[in-house]
Amino acid sequence: MLVTAPKEGKVLLHACCAPCSGAILECMVRSGIRPTVFFSNSNITPYGEYAKRRGELERYCDSMGIEWVDDEYDHALWRDKVALGMENESERGPRCLRCFRFRLSRAAEYAAANGFSVLATSLASSRWKNLEQVDRAGRDAVADADPTGELVWWGRNWRKGGLQPRRNEIIKEMNFYNQLWCGCEFSEQLKKG
Repeated sequence: MLVTAPKEGKVLLHACCAPCSGAILECMVRSGIRPTVFFSNSNITPYGEYAKRRGELERYCDSMGIEWVDDEYDHALWRDKVALGMENESERGPRCLRCFRFRLSRAAEYAAANGFSVLATSLASSRWKNLEQVDRAGRDAVADADPTGELVWWGRNWRKGGLQPRRNEIIKEMNFYNQLWCGCEFSEQLKKG
């Protein structure tokens, strides 16, 4: 599958993990797009889990010669801004929308400050995520970070066009650590129960 970015210029891909990013990055590179990957995932806890996921993404980016950026990890700030008062919300509920908004706002701010033209996310590849929430969070984050319109949101369903099966192949080929929850303590409890 080949893709075309919605605008000329540098592309920043917010990445939640290597398994979700693998086929997207491969597709972009095959299409002549050399994105920079932005790992911003303060939702992940404990820190060892965060480091493991970051390490897998770093390994994959390095294998493809793709530049990547590690955002500051601050789970306490994430809890204050996202989870406070939302601890009992269901998965795919308002807490998840807040979480997407938090992470994509950090990515959009980085993109706007560093001359990127396009922002996308690997969150839109996970079958566990509500694509409407991801798209809404991305559009809002970009509008807030750059009201001039220089930065655009690339709201794409990265599950289509053969990317979901290719995602699974890359996980096996690269022997990725493939987690079954988003990383926050709330989704981990759902995984267990």
